[in-house]
Amino acid sequence: MDLITSAQRDELFNSFERDAFHLELRDDYGSPVEDTPYARWQKGEPDGYEWLDPWVTLMKRVTGEGKTVRRVRVITEPHSQYVRWEHSLTHLNIEAGEDIRWLPRHRLPEGVAFPVDGNDWWLYDDRLLAVGHFDSEGRVLGSQIIEAPDTVAECVRLRNQLWASAIKHSEYKP
Repeated sequence: MDLITSAQRDELFNSFERDAFHLELRDDYGSPVEDTPYARWQKGEPDGYEWLDPWVTLMKRVTGEGKTVRRVRVITEPHSQYVRWEHSLTHLNIEAGEDIRWLPRHRLPEGVAFPVDGNDWWLYDDRLLAVGHFDSEGRVLGSQIIEAPDTVAECVRLRNQLWASAIKHSEYKP
Protein backbone atom coordinates (compact mmCIF):
# COMPACT_ATOMS: atom_id res chain seq x y z
CA MET A 1 0.00 0.00 0.00
CA ASP A 2 1.33 3.42 -0.97
CA LEU A 3 1.11 6.15 1.67
CA ILE A 4 1.51 9.88 1.29
CA THR A 5 3.00 12.05 4.03
CA SER A 6 1.00 14.40 6.23
CA ALA A 7 2.44 17.32 4.27
CA GLN A 8 1.29 15.74 0.99
CA ARG A 9 -2.15 15.15 2.49
CA ASP A 10 -2.32 18.81 3.54
CA GLU A 11 -1.63 19.72 -0.10
CA LEU A 12 -5.08 18.27 -0.88
CA PHE A 13 -6.52 21.38 0.78
CA ASN A 14 -5.23 23.34 -2.23
CA SER A 15 -7.30 21.34 -4.72
CA PHE A 16 -10.65 20.54 -3.11
CA GLU A 17 -13.59 22.69 -4.16
CA ARG A 18 -16.31 22.64 -1.47
CA ASP A 19 -16.05 20.43 1.59
CA ALA A 20 -13.38 18.61 3.55
CA PHE A 21 -14.45 16.33 6.39
CA HIS A 22 -12.30 14.54 8.96
CA LEU A 23 -13.46 11.55 10.99
CA GLU A 24 -11.30 11.07 14.09
CA LEU A 25 -11.67 7.77 15.92
CA ARG A 26 -8.66 7.62 18.25
CA ASP A 27 -8.51 8.69 21.89
CA ASP A 28 -4.80 9.39 21.61
CA TYR A 29 -2.50 10.49 18.82
CA GLY A 30 1.25 10.73 18.62
CA SER A 31 2.63 13.59 16.58
CA PRO A 32 6.14 15.05 16.75
CA VAL A 33 4.62 18.51 16.23
CA GLU A 34 2.37 18.02 19.27
CA ASP A 35 4.80 16.26 21.61
CA THR A 36 6.28 19.36 23.25
CA PRO A 37 3.04 21.39 23.53
CA TYR A 38 1.24 18.35 24.93
CA ALA A 39 3.99 17.81 27.52
CA ARG A 40 3.77 21.50 28.48
CA TRP A 41 0.01 21.24 28.94
CA GLN A 42 0.44 18.14 31.11
CA LYS A 43 2.77 20.15 33.35
CA GLY A 44 0.38 23.12 33.45
CA GLU A 45 2.80 25.34 31.51
CA PRO A 46 1.60 28.07 29.12
CA ASP A 47 1.57 27.56 25.37
CA GLY A 48 1.70 30.31 22.74
CA TYR A 49 0.37 27.86 20.11
CA GLU A 50 3.00 28.85 17.51
CA TRP A 51 3.31 25.18 16.59
CA LEU A 52 -0.29 25.33 15.32
CA ASP A 53 0.24 28.42 13.14
CA PRO A 54 0.75 26.56 9.81
CA TRP A 55 -2.55 24.69 10.26
CA VAL A 56 -4.46 27.77 11.42
CA THR A 57 -3.12 29.76 8.45
CA LEU A 58 -4.17 27.00 6.05
CA MET A 59 -7.66 26.73 7.56
CA LYS A 60 -8.20 30.51 7.53
CA ARG A 61 -7.25 30.63 3.86
CA VAL A 62 -9.40 27.65 2.86
CA THR A 63 -12.48 28.69 4.83
CA GLY A 64 -11.96 32.29 3.73
CA GLU A 65 -12.45 31.02 0.18
CA GLY A 66 -15.92 29.82 1.19
CA LYS A 67 -15.00 26.15 1.58
CA THR A 68 -16.08 24.13 4.61
CA VAL A 69 -13.81 22.07 6.85
CA ARG A 70 -15.61 19.85 9.34
CA ARG A 71 -14.65 17.18 11.86
CA VAL A 72 -16.39 14.65 14.00
CA ARG A 73 -14.32 13.40 16.90
CA VAL A 74 -15.60 10.07 18.19
CA ILE A 75 -14.33 9.85 21.75
CA THR A 76 -14.51 7.65 24.81
CA GLU A 77 -15.90 8.93 28.10
CA PRO A 78 -14.34 9.38 30.55
CA HIS A 79 -11.84 11.19 28.33
CA SER A 80 -8.23 10.33 27.85
CA GLN A 81 -5.77 13.01 28.86
CA TYR A 82 -5.08 13.63 25.16
CA VAL A 83 -8.79 14.26 24.41
CA ARG A 84 -8.96 16.73 27.31
CA TRP A 85 -5.97 18.56 25.83
CA GLU A 86 -7.47 18.41 22.34
CA HIS A 87 -10.75 19.83 23.63
CA SER A 88 -8.90 22.70 25.31
CA LEU A 89 -7.35 23.64 21.93
CA THR A 90 -10.41 23.25 19.72
CA HIS A 91 -11.37 26.92 20.03
CA LEU A 92 -8.31 27.67 17.87
CA ASN A 93 -9.64 25.40 15.10
CA ILE A 94 -13.07 27.01 15.38
CA GLU A 95 -11.58 30.51 15.22
CA ALA A 96 -9.72 29.45 12.04
CA GLY A 97 -13.04 28.47 10.45
CA GLU A 98 -13.40 24.75 11.13
CA ASP A 99 -16.67 23.28 12.38
CA ILE A 100 -16.01 20.56 14.96
CA ARG A 101 -18.40 18.21 16.68
CA TRP A 102 -17.93 15.57 19.37
CA LEU A 103 -19.58 12.16 19.53
CA PRO A 104 -19.12 10.02 22.64
CA ARG A 105 -18.82 6.35 21.67
CA HIS A 106 -21.74 5.36 23.86
CA ARG A 107 -23.95 7.68 21.76
CA LEU A 108 -23.01 6.17 18.41
CA PRO A 109 -26.08 5.23 16.37
CA GLU A 110 -26.89 1.54 16.67
CA GLY A 111 -25.25 -0.67 14.07
CA VAL A 112 -22.57 1.82 13.00
CA ALA A 113 -19.73 0.11 11.17
CA PHE A 114 -16.58 2.03 10.37
CA PRO A 115 -15.26 1.54 6.83
CA VAL A 116 -11.59 1.40 5.79
CA ASP A 117 -10.65 -0.89 8.68
CA GLY A 118 -11.79 1.61 11.31
CA ASN A 119 -9.09 4.13 10.44
CA ASP A 120 -9.46 7.92 10.54
CA TRP A 121 -10.02 9.61 7.21
CA TRP A 122 -10.34 12.90 5.42
CA LEU A 123 -13.06 13.06 2.76
CA TYR A 124 -12.67 15.74 0.08
CA ASP A 125 -15.67 16.84 -2.01
CA ASP A 126 -17.38 13.46 -1.57
CA ARG A 127 -14.96 11.97 -4.10
CA LEU A 128 -11.55 11.34 -2.54
CA LEU A 129 -10.45 9.79 0.75
CA ALA A 130 -7.15 10.16 2.54
CA VAL A 131 -7.19 7.28 5.04
CA GLY A 132 -4.82 7.66 7.97
CA HIS A 133 -2.59 4.81 9.05
CA PHE A 134 -0.88 4.76 12.45
CA ASP A 135 1.73 2.70 14.25
CA SER A 136 1.06 1.00 17.59
CA GLU A 137 1.93 4.21 19.48
CA GLY A 138 -0.51 6.33 17.49
CA ARG A 139 2.11 8.01 15.32
CA VAL A 140 1.02 8.77 11.78
CA LEU A 141 2.58 6.51 9.19
CA GLY A 142 0.89 8.30 6.31
CA SER A 143 -2.36 8.40 4.38
CA GLN A 144 -3.69 6.08 1.73
CA ILE A 145 -5.55 7.74 -1.15
CA ILE A 146 -8.79 5.98 -2.10
CA GLU A 147 -11.15 7.04 -4.87
CA ALA A 148 -13.15 3.80 -5.22
CA PRO A 149 -16.79 4.95 -5.61
CA ASP A 150 -18.28 2.30 -3.29
CA THR A 151 -15.85 3.09 -0.47
CA VAL A 152 -16.27 6.83 -0.89
CA ALA A 153 -20.08 6.46 -0.91
CA GLU A 154 -19.93 4.43 2.32
CA CYS A 155 -17.87 7.19 3.96
CA VAL A 156 -20.26 9.90 2.71
CA ARG A 157 -23.18 8.00 4.24
CA LEU A 158 -21.35 7.54 7.54
CA ARG A 159 -20.26 11.19 7.61
CA ASN A 160 -23.86 12.31 7.19
CA GLN A 161 -25.09 9.95 9.89
CA LEU A 162 -22.41 10.89 12.43
CA TRP A 163 -22.61 14.61 11.71
CA ALA A 164 -26.32 14.55 12.50
CA SER A 165 -25.66 12.68 15.78
CA ALA A 166 -22.61 14.63 16.98
CA ILE A 167 -22.64 17.51 19.46
CA LYS A 168 -21.45 20.97 18.44
CA HIS A 169 -18.23 21.98 20.14
CA SER A 170 -19.93 24.96 21.80
CA GLU A 171 -22.45 22.60 23.39
CA TYR A 172 -20.13 19.75 24.36
CA LYS A 173 -18.84 20.07 27.89
CA PRO A 174 -16.48 17.31 28.97
